[in-house]
Amino acid sequence: MSQGLVSLRSFCLLSGLSGIAGVALLVASFAVNPGLPAGVTDAEMSRFTQQHFAAELWGAWLQAVGPVFIVLFAFALVHIAGATQRLAGWMTIFGAMTLMTVSLIEITFYMSAMFAEPAVMPAASLKLIYAVQHLYFIVAAPALFFPLGLVLLTSQILPRILGYLALLLAVGFGVAGVVFLMHLVLPDLVTACGAVQPLWWLAAAIALMVRSGKIDRAADGASEARGH
Repeated sequence: MSQGLVSLRSFCLLSGLSGIAGVALLVASFAVNPGLPAGVTDAEMSRFTQQHFAAELWGAWLQAVGPVFIVLFAFALVHIAGATQRLAGWMTIFGAMTLMTVSLIEITFYMSAMFAEPAVMPAASLKLIYAVQHLYFIVAAPALFFPLGLVLLTSQILPRILGYLALLLAVGFGVAGVVFLMHLVLPDLVTACGAVQPLWWLAAAIALMVRSGKIDRAADGASEARGH
């Protein structure tokens, strides 16, 4: 079975590489970007942004580009699973775009914090970043992982455990979004849980690449059966 000029197996391999690349870029962004310090004066914040100007902007770039590859991987999973015309597939695409939008908004505020004028800009940007981080838990992660979990559980492209884990992530993020809604600044332990997302994407990307041959053979078998 072919995907245009690319075989289904090659398509799976390329899609898996896209997922891995996205995770690698996100991990690099966390390593490069030192984040903005909390509880400091405007003058101290200004000095910090001057000292870490390049690191903050390169970290923002990595954090902006990384999710593009992950969203591409999510779209590929929907396509390979044959869910492009199902509600779960449409909602996965909606969730991926929501996650991408929230990520870009957060990155915008990281970049706005680099402006020295007005003096309150860095501190104000940090507060906006805190506000946007709530959106990952309230809507972005649940809106993506829940329908994607359903797509995976109704197909054979990835191990079912990954589908169940996607549903668990959706519920976990959604519950955390409600429980910590009244905390304007999310606790560090809660935001650290966001690191679970890249681990899931990495596992899913590797699994897709490992199973690429099996998926290709199954698709050929189904095509031959329809032919008869």
